[in-house]
Amino acid sequence: MMDKRPKIILTSYDLDRLDALLESLPGKTFPGRDELRAELDRADIVESNEVPADVVTMNSKVRFALESGEEFCLTLVYPKDMNGNAENISILAPVGSALLGLSTGEHIEWAKPGGGTMMVRIVEVVYQPEREGAR
Repeated sequence: MMDKRPKIILTSYDLDRLDALLESLPGKTFPGRDELRAELDRADIVESNEVPADVVTMNSKVRFALESGEEFCLTLVYPKDMNGNAENISILAPVGSALLGLSTGEHIEWAKPGGGTMMVRIVEVVYQPEREGAR
């Protein structure tokens, strides 16, 4: 069977930090843990200065759409950086995990909490720290 998921690109910096985050979590802390682990394991890993400008990296601000047509513009952050800010989405949230590593125009089907799947499509990477030289 062909894998229909789009390829994803991660920086080695993000991979190291996400590995450490997953290691620090007790086994069943969040429902999407295995899916996030699988995404990290299948990603193409590049250095921060090699990541394409339209790829969602950690701390990127991304405009994305759900299949309902609803659009959101959120910054993908580590759980410790959530700070109750409604403009942030945690990497541990199902949609957060789905966004990581995708490029503008790509979409992915992702498991919804409670069953079923949702389609998430990247509309625009508004801000990417690597593109701005922030790493």
